[in-house]
Amino acid sequence: MLDNLLAVIREEHLAEQLYHSLVGLEVEEQRIDQQGRLSRRPHPSKFGSRTFHPYFQTDFTESQLEVITDPNPNIGGTLDQLDTLQTVAYRTLEGDDRIWPLSMPPVMDETDLQFVADHFERPAVKPYREYLVKKYGLQHGCMTGVHVNYSLPDPVIHRLFSHYTDEFETIVAFKNALYFRIAQNFVRYQWLLTYLFGASPIAEAGFFETPPAELAGPVRSIRNSRFGFVNRPEEQVTYASLDRHLQQLQAKIDEGTYFSAHEFYGPVRLKGQANAQDFLTGGIQYLELRDFDNTPWTPNGVSRHALYFLKMFMIYLMTQPLPAGKALELLATGRQRNQLVALEDPRSATQFQASGQRVFREMRAMADQLQAHNEQWGAIDDLEEVLMHPELTPAAKLVTYIKDGSLMAFGQRVARQWYHDRITAARLLPQSPRLGTETQRLIMTALQLGIRFYQVRDEDGEDMFMFTFDGITQVLQERDTMGKAPEELLRRLFPDLQALPVEGPQKNNL
Repeated sequence: MLDNLLAVIREEHLAEQLYHSLVGLEVEEQRIDQQGRLSRRPHPSKFGSRTFHPYFQTDFTESQLEVITDPNPNIGGTLDQLDTLQTVAYRTLEGDDRIWPLSMPPVMDETDLQFVADHFERPAVKPYREYLVKKYGLQHGCMTGVHVNYSLPDPVIHRLFSHYTDEFETIVAFKNALYFRIAQNFVRYQWLLTYLFGASPIAEAGFFETPPAELAGPVRSIRNSRFGFVNRPEEQVTYASLDRHLQQLQAKIDEGTYFSAHEFYGPVRLKGQANAQDFLTGGIQYLELRDFDNTPWTPNGVSRHALYFLKMFMIYLMTQPLPAGKALELLATGRQRNQLVALEDPRSATQFQASGQRVFREMRAMADQLQAHNEQWGAIDDLEEVLMHPELTPAAKLVTYIKDGSLMAFGQRVARQWYHDRITAARLLPQSPRLGTETQRLIMTALQLGIRFYQVRDEDGEDMFMFTFDGITQVLQERDTMGKAPEELLRRLFPDLQALPVEGPQKNNL
């Protein structure tokens, strides 16, 4: 199935389009107070209602902010938008709130946990949240991470399909096979990403009632281990085939093992359809990759190199065959390796270093055939060096900051520095240096309120600003923003903004 895919990609000259596959980010992060504890302040009041907000949501706790970018074909564009949204988030924080830079939550005692349990301001998803608390505990939901949404360009899928019409009757069946091969190989090689990007070496006091013996010393990634943000061992869903994956997922929902599809915490989620069986007719639209810990080494929570590497890695996964007769064995081996790697001492070489070197050799050969750009080569070079030098991994670097079995002092120091750097920046939105202060303030207010914003250029190269809300789009030029009160102007452009119901269908991320 899908034989010679790399050769077809070369024949059709599709490499450039594949480099521009769409990537969107969902960055979860906890708000903390000056003492480094989970913030007890409500969700910032300047943010628009969470019933519709496209950029700023909350998750399991009211203190857990989720920053969401639009899909973008360019890594630079994705990170520019993320940086803008993070800047808006920092400038919207209230009181002494700061952003905790790590995936594992800060120290929590009984009073913290009781506050988390008692305060939840989204009635529409409260039953689901109470179910999760009872099943997994409060601490489980307090972990954070980065989810990467990945989709292939439709023109690429259609051109590839023309070479496989004897094998697949419909474009939907072909697209599903393509995406599911990526998903299967992601599970197969998840251990490598856990090694390269794992950044949750320890848990703070209060996370475990009784710390497991396996966590007596620092590890690469608690979050990606069996002690982290995962389903119970007996409640896993197979990736052996698309049909079996969907059947098992639906069965666990029907029998009440899962509250809904949102409770499936596998390393890859299939996205784009409301119900599991709809994927067979409507097709997979994109993949949600759930392996990534927050990195404290960039204030955006995710690194540029990680995303450049991921783009090439996804092409590699797409072109790697998974022999049908060995699928179960290879997937089981991949999951076992991920558990072993997640719990390795981050200061030591991984026991699978030789396998990692093989992957990098194959990626290099592929990149050479596809005439990869300097950015892709740079990411491959740098991360291969990380493979050979474990002291360069995020987890190993974090170990050097552990003091008395804790990263609290480090986390608070980073949180203060990030806040200072954002708040004292010369411009409101550093990624928009060409724009005047009034225009930047209008954009910031729109993003706070939940109005989608896009910046484009007209045929003369002049900046145009598109604001979209509830199906209505308004286009402004910079002169239209001069001398106007931002919120007043936006509410005049979108009269229904304030009239939307407070309660209703809500984004369910739990």
